[in-house]
Amino acid sequence: MGQLFSSLWATLFPSAHTYRLVLVGLDNAGKTTILYRLHLGQAVDTHPTVGCNVETWTHRNLTFEAWDLGGQANLRPSWATYYSGTDAALVVVDCTDRARIGIVKAEVAALLAHDHLASAAVLILANKQDCPGAMGPAELTAALGLDAVRRQAWHVQGCCGLSGEGLVEGLEWVAQQVAHLAPAPVPGAA
Repeated sequence: MGQLFSSLWATLFPSAHTYRLVLVGLDNAGKTTILYRLHLGQAVDTHPTVGCNVETWTHRNLTFEAWDLGGQANLRPSWATYYSGTDAALVVVDCTDRARIGIVKAEVAALLAHDHLASAAVLILANKQDCPGAMGPAELTAALGLDAVRRQAWHVQGCCGLSGEGLVEGLEWVAQQVAHLAPAPVPGAA
């Protein structure tokens, strides 16, 4: 029903601006699963991303172009090449992978410090909330040291990429953050 409403809304009120998103996170965090859940509205079988996946979809009257970047250690240094022109960064965290939370914290700190993302909204998707022992959003916020971040807007959203739970709420937050970024309509333009 939600997908139908979004499609109808987009048809009646098309967006003139496409918002650029990047999805980053360590390997096996669920980035590609989340990308296709947002794009297609369903879970699909995925394989580790080598390079990137790009998809475009409309949510309400906003068009998003999302770049899903591979999360293997040898690919992470290339993330920054995709940051220019980014409106929002979605950081997907496997909340069951407590052993690598220090690596996630370092990657998030580097992302937050990058000049090309200074005005970008940052959504931390606390994925795999359906799994036993997963860190909740409050625990993840503390583990990543996000309470000290003052430079830009950020939000932590609990979610499950497989079921889609929490993803619409996260995308709604992103939509609120980026909606003011669209260029103003030109008076008299058709």
